[in-house]
Amino acid sequence: MEKLRRMVNEIAYTHNPNLYKLPSLHLSLFPFLSIASTLYRFSLFLRHSLYQHHFFQIHRLPVPVISVGNLTWGGNGKTPMVEFIALCFSNSGISPLVLSRGYGGGDEVNMLRRHLRGTPTKIGVGANRAVVASHFIQKYGYIDICKSSWYGKQNLDWKVQDFLDSEKIGVVVLDDAMQHWSLWRDLDIVMVNGLTLWGNLQLMPLGPLREPLTALRRADVVVIHHADLIAEDNLKDIEAMVLGIKKSVPIFLTKMDPTYLFEVGIIDVKIPLTALHEATILCISAIGSAEPFVKQIQKMGALYVDRIDFSDHHIFHARDIEMIIAKLIELEGKFGSKPTVVITEKDFDRDPEILKLLYPFKVFVLCSTLKVMPYRGNTEDSFKKFLKDQLKL
Repeated sequence: MEKLRRMVNEIAYTHNPNLYKLPSLHLSLFPFLSIASTLYRFSLFLRHSLYQHHFFQIHRLPVPVISVGNLTWGGNGKTPMVEFIALCFSNSGISPLVLSRGYGGGDEVNMLRRHLRGTPTKIGVGANRAVVASHFIQKYGYIDICKSSWYGKQNLDWKVQDFLDSEKIGVVVLDDAMQHWSLWRDLDIVMVNGLTLWGNLQLMPLGPLREPLTALRRADVVVIHHADLIAEDNLKDIEAMVLGIKKSVPIFLTKMDPTYLFEVGIIDVKIPLTALHEATILCISAIGSAEPFVKQIQKMGALYVDRIDFSDHHIFHARDIEMIIAKLIELEGKFGSKPTVVITEKDFDRDPEILKLLYPFKVFVLCSTLKVMPYRGNTEDSFKKFLKDQLKL
């Protein structure tokens, strides 16, 4: 199954002029993927039509709803953006409710819970997010932030203001919800992976698109993620593509800023990034887009960086551990010293126990924070102001 997922992913991100270069086994999948993609397009159209014509109910919540979503599978920075927004509201004395479907073994939910522990943020998990939201609102109550003192603040300082009621929910943040139409939203944020964009522009499973690119017209704001790893000319091209679909939509740039490491099994001890200097590194990841993660490690002055990539949300098994150890032994023989494994937080939160089986090799977890980059007058402060202004509407 893992091999099949890799093949499908390679097809999805191979542009048409290079398709003939793919192995024959990949090409043999095309008829099946094309049929499945056509069926997916029809089901997407039917489902969207049923919502548009009110055959399916769209639920409204008594608090503002922010949706963070994307058009492609994985690696777009949705969950870090959800965390960023939740912290913005939490630091303002407003309790956000984060709603997630809990896909892929719950790695993203586990990471959010770990990062947001100690804040008034509440996290609800379930496929029917309207039901989950109703349950939390009944349990904790809600507050109309438009009538609170927070609404009237004109400055951009999102530090803790008048304490409202940390138990009462003031805003809902939907994680991975662009195609979740059963809840009305007041703001649609669409995340775009600036490194991979939209692949071969085909719908799943032939391509990475969950919807046609015209769905960007529903976006209230577009965020280009991993922008620090993109050449300026390419950024301008991406901006032009987005504005060609929806004119005048606000565009912000974000990046993942590495902050520190911790060792598997010793989570409370922060290790400086300099620990990777002159080290032999094996990057292990099962995320939507491994390239930015590897590029970050390469920037940290390692002696040598190798990698093993798995498909998004892959759950590590004993055979995977054996393969990783074999690679580590190979690297140890080549460089004469024990290599270090570096993984992402998502991989750690998926199953921290199995990673201990890599002993005696050290396993470090790279911790990073989402940052809004200055671009064409847009800054982190202006992004926060944009959120606040949109919720007033």
